[in-house]
Amino acid sequence: MAMHEIRLGKIEIGNGKPLILIAGPCVIESEEFCLSVARELKLICSQLSIPLIFKSSYDKANRTSVDSFRGPGLKSGLKILKRVRDELGLPLLSDVHSQQEIEEAASILDVIQIPAFLCRQTDIVVTAAKTGKMINIKKGQFLAPQDVLPIIKKIESTGNKNILITERGVSFGYNNLISDLRALGIMRDFDYPVIYDATHSVQLPSGEGTTSGGERRFVPGLSRAAVAFGCDGLFIEVHPDPDQALCDGPNMINLKQLRQLLEQIKKIEKTLR
Repeated sequence: MAMHEIRLGKIEIGNGKPLILIAGPCVIESEEFCLSVARELKLICSQLSIPLIFKSSYDKANRTSVDSFRGPGLKSGLKILKRVRDELGLPLLSDVHSQQEIEEAASILDVIQIPAFLCRQTDIVVTAAKTGKMINIKKGQFLAPQDVLPIIKKIESTGNKNILITERGVSFGYNNLISDLRALGIMRDFDYPVIYDATHSVQLPSGEGTTSGGERRFVPGLSRAAVAFGCDGLFIEVHPDPDQALCDGPNMINLKQLRQLLEQIKKIEKTLR
């Protein structure tokens, strides 16, 4: 069966279309920071002819500690993301954490992301789907790949078939994740594009006690492997100085590394085609 045709403006996703990139910093640290990263991402992707969806979170509601930085919040964060879209023309993706914020978020976002920890919360999933926006399901790290199909059915029940599925690793004992690339093939059989989240897949959840750790050195290899195995896009969080990032620094890669990685990815994609 042919994969559902998924379009976001001029971007076509899946069905043998060019690999897409969802990228940006984990969280909005400031307006100028967000714009600066978005400008550099746009430049790199334009030069490499890679369709880009800009991602950053206005609120990280699922932090390990109550003291962890969460971002500027819904209203201020959406205002910043709108500026990214207005000034740079980039489509926007961010995650929602409650039903109450979905309507306002949908007025700005092009893609609504359902966080991994909330992917089975029916009311959030259905409310997001009813906006008609593209929905990116982050597969919970506690789920088998086939468990994503009922989530897809919840979205389809609203008539919305603009769906992306994102693999972000599976729990492997305490404070550890592992990538089983078979999941990409299993979930692609559901006829929607599958994205591989290379940075959250190397996260060590709560691995540093009150914060999560990460092993960013594995991001390039896992990215290459996922593209070689078969996926429709990559999800990569980047930061100009990950060691100083306010959220998820240990698993983000340095923005300066991205071009070289994407050049490698393009070669793999070309070989496969």
